[in-house]
Amino acid sequence: MTAAFRPLGRMALTNYLTATVLVLVIARVVGDPDSWATGQVVADVCLVDIQMPGLTGLDVTRALSGFLKVVIITTFDLDEYVHGALRAGAVGFILKDSGPAMLADAVRAAHAGDAMVSPSITMRLIRHFGARSPGPSGAPLTDREVELVRCVARGRTNQEIADELFLSLSTVKSHVANIQTKLGLRNRTEVAAWAWANRLIT
Repeated sequence: MTAAFRPLGRMALTNYLTATVLVLVIARVVGDPDSWATGQVVADVCLVDIQMPGLTGLDVTRALSGFLKVVIITTFDLDEYVHGALRAGAVGFILKDSGPAMLADAVRAAHAGDAMVSPSITMRLIRHFGARSPGPSGAPLTDREVELVRCVARGRTNQEIADELFLSLSTVKSHVANIQTKLGLRNRTEVAAWAWANRLIT
């Protein structure tokens, strides 16, 4: 599903994704996001423009992130948008000048349960999360959780982590959820940035 500001933008996204990512774009929408949560549209991933008519992409993300994966697309490379989108539950933040290939990769990553951020934003995220405390719980990560954090930071999917560490998929998902709770982070993108900032990856 695509939620973009301009009709031509929605059409271009639809044409590219259908041809390149081998996905079915089932809706191109504008308007009140609450109406999309009524079951009329069932999608796996939604591409959301940061600027929408009558509301912002952050409003849309907060409304949708509880039941589908949201990837923000924008021309605005602003920290307040990046941090706001991740806090709102977005699993991706892609600048429009990153190119169509990265957009396609972001859709694939979101559908697989992973996250992707434009490379130009990554170092700023690392600095941001490196300045944060370990998390509100104060509980240290276990050795196994540190292993998982390193895997997440290297871009592994949940299934790849399960195969690599000889764990069940459900166990990996449980570990990742516990890690996010301990660190006070919202998603895998923040976990990866935290790992790099705290030198868990060399």
